[in-house]
Amino acid sequence: MEIVFIDNHLLAADKPHNLLTQPSGTERDSLEAQAKLFIKNEFHKPGNVFLEAVHRIDKQACGIVLFARTSKALSRLTEQIRNGSCRKIYRALVTGRMPKDEGVLEDWLIHDDFKAVVASPGSDGAKRATLRYRLLETRPDGHSLLEIQLETGRYHQIRAQLAHAGCPIVGDERYGSREPYKNGAVALQHASLTILHPITKEPITFEAKHTL
Repeated sequence: MEIVFIDNHLLAADKPHNLLTQPSGTERDSLEAQAKLFIKNEFHKPGNVFLEAVHRIDKQACGIVLFARTSKALSRLTEQIRNGSCRKIYRALVTGRMPKDEGVLEDWLIHDDFKAVVASPGSDGAKRATLRYRLLETRPDGHSLLEIQLETGRYHQIRAQLAHAGCPIVGDERYGSREPYKNGAVALQHASLTILHPITKEPITFEAKHTL
């Protein structure tokens, strides 16, 4: 875990691949547990530490996770996430190359048994999923690095839509990738998050320290 930002109201961390965002009720470590331990040691806090994730990213993915350090900050930040006023930018390393260097993907997704399935419009339970992508670079090994901005926030949306477009994320076996990524991870990163600070109301951006 790497701390990107901390004040009395927020903590932003750069989550590594293959680490849970929040405790799962098992013995497995999580970013939240590491962050709470950091606060407890850094500020010599007795007792329990209040720290709640404002959003989550997949265990196999990496990048920015924002935590609230107070209940007031949590409620205000959760509202920003809910109403879409925050700005999330992702990066994905995919197999092949998209037909255009930038564009919009729109599909209808169904959440089915820990997987998002592309369905026909009007299918029972299907929800519209839209994202914008931009090519950042192509690599000699045939991979492309994409920048992605979500317009909707569906379950596994980026993973499902890119796979449906013929460019699965490297390492994402669940969505058809046949190429491994490091340590069984998926080459997907929450690269940056812009919010309004819950107290000062000023815009603030948190950026991941590493690249895919």
